[in-house]
Amino acid sequence: MTCQCFRKLISFHLAGLLFLHCVFCLPREIKIGGLFGHEESTTENAFKYAVYRINHEKNLLGGATLNYDTRRLSAEDAFTSSMDICDQITMGISTLFGPRSQHLAAFTDTMCSHLHIPHIEYRETTLAQTLLSGFSINIHPKSDQLARAYIDLIDSYKMKSVLLIYEHQGGLLKMQNILHEVTKDMTRQVFIRQGDSSNIREVLKEAKSKSWTNIIVDMNISNTAILLRTALQEGMIDPYHHYILTTLDIEGINLYDYKYNYVNLTGFRLVDPNDEYTRDIIKEMYYYERDTELKLLYDKDYNTIPYESALVFDAVLLFAKALRDLSRDKVYISANVSCDGEEVWRSGKDLYDYLQKSEIRGLTGDIRILKGRRQTFSLDVMQLTEEGLRKVGSWNSNTKTGINFTHRYIKENFPFGNKTLVVTTVLDKPYVMIRDLEPGVDRSKLGNDLYEGFCVDLLREMAAIVGFEYKIVPVDDGLYGMLEDGKWNGIVRELIDRKADIAVAALTISYLREQYIDFTKPFLNLGISILFKTPERKKPGLFSFLNPLAVEIWVYVIAAYMLVSFCIFVLARFSPYEWYNPHPCNPDTDTVQNTFDLSNSFWFSVGTLMQQGSDINPRAISTRIVGATWWFFTLIIISSYTANLAAFLTVERMISPIESAEQLAAQSSIAYGTLEGGSTMTFFKDSKIDTYRRMWHYMKTKEPTVFVKNARDGVEKVLAGNYAYLMESTSIEYEVQQNCDLMQVGGLLDSKGFGVATPMGSPLRDKLSLAILHLQEDGKVQELYNKWWKGTGKCMSDRKATESKANALDVNNVGGIFVVLLGGLAIAVLVAFLEFIWKSRKNAQEDRQSLCSEMIQELRFAVRCHGSSKKSKSKRACAKCKKGHSASCPLTVGMPKDSSSSNGILPLRELRKSPVSRGRDFAFGEGSYMHVEYSDTET
Repeated sequence: MTCQCFRKLISFHLAGLLFLHCVFCLPREIKIGGLFGHEESTTENAFKYAVYRINHEKNLLGGATLNYDTRRLSAEDAFTSSMDICDQITMGISTLFGPRSQHLAAFTDTMCSHLHIPHIEYRETTLAQTLLSGFSINIHPKSDQLARAYIDLIDSYKMKSVLLIYEHQGGLLKMQNILHEVTKDMTRQVFIRQGDSSNIREVLKEAKSKSWTNIIVDMNISNTAILLRTALQEGMIDPYHHYILTTLDIEGINLYDYKYNYVNLTGFRLVDPNDEYTRDIIKEMYYYERDTELKLLYDKDYNTIPYESALVFDAVLLFAKALRDLSRDKVYISANVSCDGEEVWRSGKDLYDYLQKSEIRGLTGDIRILKGRRQTFSLDVMQLTEEGLRKVGSWNSNTKTGINFTHRYIKENFPFGNKTLVVTTVLDKPYVMIRDLEPGVDRSKLGNDLYEGFCVDLLREMAAIVGFEYKIVPVDDGLYGMLEDGKWNGIVRELIDRKADIAVAALTISYLREQYIDFTKPFLNLGISILFKTPERKKPGLFSFLNPLAVEIWVYVIAAYMLVSFCIFVLARFSPYEWYNPHPCNPDTDTVQNTFDLSNSFWFSVGTLMQQGSDINPRAISTRIVGATWWFFTLIIISSYTANLAAFLTVERMISPIESAEQLAAQSSIAYGTLEGGSTMTFFKDSKIDTYRRMWHYMKTKEPTVFVKNARDGVEKVLAGNYAYLMESTSIEYEVQQNCDLMQVGGLLDSKGFGVATPMGSPLRDKLSLAILHLQEDGKVQELYNKWWKGTGKCMSDRKATESKANALDVNNVGGIFVVLLGGLAIAVLVAFLEFIWKSRKNAQEDRQSLCSEMIQELRFAVRCHGSSKKSKSKRACAKCKKGHSASCPLTVGMPKDSSSSNGILPLRELRKSPVSRGRDFAFGEGSYMHVEYSDTET
């Protein structure tokens, strides 16, 4: 019994040891298969080296070794290739690698899925081509993630127009992602062309003719090299063009011939040779290549490897890692299946699961598989410099921050090298002019010294700051540039065709031009104004003394004079205090007099208006208020008139028939026009303002044409008379300074600026902008402006003082005087009415009459326009008058009949003063004379 138990224990122990040994062991030979095309010798060599390296790492697979079988497949002979694949499977292959061909890969994937054999791919596939089965793994970066990297690169460089060149249908499918994202911005334009070695020259010629400078090339490495070589022949390898290469083998292209042309060339790199792990692997590859003569590395420096070779190496490494993990957990059973059989490999599913779980760090970075596709990868952004390709940034698939630029490469030297730049311009004073040369001087030998002007001096200053040589070449057609029938002319055409590198002239920055060429910061700010011939100065006329006041003011003054005169006349008759005793010697008289008859009222007003005064003065409060108000009115009127009179009598005024663009548009006797093909013409053509639209309609329909070929012709037409020329305000200022017969009419119609233009995407734009800002801050631009505008002017007098004229005073200037006058008249009327009531009440009490009857009698007498200026002081007849006093002589003294004397001397008789005093009191002093106050009129 004891021996039987002992035997069972030993059996279980031996079985456990056997099971433990099987878990941690692998067959001595594990076969893998590699499927390659006829042009993939380097990739096949990398596959062989990966197997070689894994077999020499004893700690990776223990005592097991990998044995590879490679086949060269022809995509054109699908039947033979499929037979080779099946033949390889019958050899007990545990995993298949490749092939690159899409059709052969699809067949391989189907067979591996049917037989449960893991299939590892390294080819690039689009989302539409990704039909992975349950046993396929692709470690190539996903195409949609690569497309996002290209889009981020386009956004980083702010490309507005892009040309996509693809090689085959797969490339077009990959470009769909780029096309979809880029076209979300409506301001961007995307053009797509298919190209290969047979038609690439035609594609580049079209791009050159249409100024497509941003080009994305999705071609294999050999055709990409052909495209760059063809672009160099077509003159498209220059700083204006930017090429983005989608191949991840950018370091495999010989770029030596292009780095000194300062072309913008950017691409991505999957394998970083500066990584320590990668550097060690590449170093060992170099020795392996030297010993076996199997090509692995690029020849130029032996420190880089094609990215597909790196992917194959990582694929084999991933397989070895998964195989080791599988051997630790499960029993590995060698494959024994065929394409003709129905049996599947029992360990295939487990191996595939471990392939998806495994994570490694390879030559292409960290590799992690999910659902058969690689999830993470990083790319280095490479840019071509004078020293060759340099890393300027990085991109990671896990982040959404776009391109992380670690170094913005700036060329230490001028971006055009030693090239002499062509500067196009237009001859236009004072910007660019030909010097006045002595007879016999050869102009062809002067070069840039043949020209002078503001823009020439500005160009010289910018060249000194930026550091470049240049040659000034005026444009042939003499135009600045206008879009006609879809084509540009003038300076803009020269820049679009790359015939010129810079345009320095009076070129206006506009929205339309900015879409085809680039502009720097403006070096001058200006606007559109009107140039017109100075009208003849008008000397003061015979009746120029009337000019200080407007016509309506003179009319109002006359009306005020009439109103005040009538008002004084009426109030004087209405007010009882304007009636006085004409004979002060007889205070008992019943007759009173009013001096303000109609003629005296007018005389009083005119005397005051003329500042001469009058011998008639108002007595009543009401009339005095009218007089004081009139005096104040005349004081302001005469002072204003006198202050404005000197200018009208001494200044020779210029009366212009037009004062603004509105007046110019409202008339038809004076013609007006602009420079043909200039920005001013475009301004009126595209304007939505009614006034400017009417002006454009007039200009384009006027016969003969009102447009001029150049600015000089426009100035000559203005000098000829009856023509207004619309041009930039800075040019008008120069012409006005040079010719005193010219003047600027009105203000600015718009606001804009002059800028230096470059072809689209030129690296010169930012450098020239910085130079302009530097010159402006240092005051150099203002110094040049003063030199060419004020320093050369012939009319240096202050035009503002001579052209300004004293404006006639209108109601807005002196209207308040009339308000004061009317207010005074109203107060005077009110006071006169109160005086009338008060006096009528007193008279009614004395005469023992009712107030109403007294007021009616006084009112009837006052309203008589032709009535007497005298009236009875009292309506009751005195006793003396009844006894025979003459009414015609109220002061006659009754004498006694016996008063005669023989000597003819009347005897004196004592008189008694009337007890009722209704006038002034006259005092007689002892031995004195009676003092009487009276005026000349009373006398």
